[in-house]
Amino acid sequence: MQYGLAAWGLREEPLESQLAITSGFGLDLLEFSIANYDRDVLRPGATDGEIERVKTLFRQHGVRLECGCTGNDFTGDDVEEQVGKVIGVVDIAARLGIRYLRIFAGFSSDSVMYGERLDRMLAALKTVNAHAAAKNVVLCVETHGGVTASPGGAQVHFNSVSTRADRWRELLETGVAVTYDPANLAAAGQGEPAAFFRRFREHIPYIHLKDFRDVPGGVLPAACGEGRLDWPELMAALKEFDGPAMIEYELTGDVRDGMRRSLDFLKRF
Repeated sequence: MQYGLAAWGLREEPLESQLAITSGFGLDLLEFSIANYDRDVLRPGATDGEIERVKTLFRQHGVRLECGCTGNDFTGDDVEEQVGKVIGVVDIAARLGIRYLRIFAGFSSDSVMYGERLDRMLAALKTVNAHAAAKNVVLCVETHGGVTASPGGAQVHFNSVSTRADRWRELLETGVAVTYDPANLAAAGQGEPAAFFRRFREHIPYIHLKDFRDVPGGVLPAACGEGRLDWPELMAALKEFDGPAMIEYELTGDVRDGMRRSLDFLKRF
C-alpha cells in the first residue's frame, strides 16, 4: 500500500499545513479536497493562477497530486445542482492532473432508495462518470452510510446504497469505481468489511483507513487500531493491494497525533 493522508481530518488545516504534515510523516500522498469544505482553496470556476498555485505547493513539499475528493449527494431533491457541482470539480481535478476523485452516491437510507429516487441517483452517477472518463479522471464512490447524532453526541451510522454489498452491482453498472472504507462499512453494521474488499477488489483503486470506537449510543472516530475493526483480518485481505491507502483520522483537535498513531499502527503489519 502507498500510505497517504485523507482530507477530511485535515479540513481545519490550511493547505500548506496539510502538505507539511504529510511530508513531515515521510509520506508523498495527500488527498486534495475540492469544494468539499468551506476552507477548501479551489471551487468550480477556479482560475489558472489558483490551479497553478496548488500545483506549486504540492511540488514544493514533494507530495503527489493523485487523489482528490469532493462532497455531493445524489439521493436528495437537488440532484441536478449536485451533478453540476461534481462536473465542475471533475474539470478542476483534470486541470490538476488528479487521477482518482472520491465522490459519494448519497446519504439517504437504503430503505428509501427505489423507484424514481434510485433512478435519479443512478442517472446522475452515469452522467458525471461519462464526463470524468472523457477527462481521464476515475470517479470513486466511497462506501459511506448516512450519519446522525445520538442525544449523547455519539455518531449513529445507517446503511445507504453504498454500504450494501448487494446494491453495488447497480452502482458499478454506471461505470464508477470504489473508494473502499472498511470502518464506514463496519459502523453501518456490515459485519465483514474484509469480505467486501475481496469481492470487489478489481473495482477498488484506492482506500481510506480509519476506525470507530464503540461508545454508549453509537460510535466515535478513532485512530487505526483503537476501535472496532478486526485489523489482522483486514490487513491480511489488503496485503497485495498496492494503491493509495489514505489514513483518515476525523477528529480535528488532535489530528496530527491521531494520524501519527494510525501510521505507527499500520506499519506494524
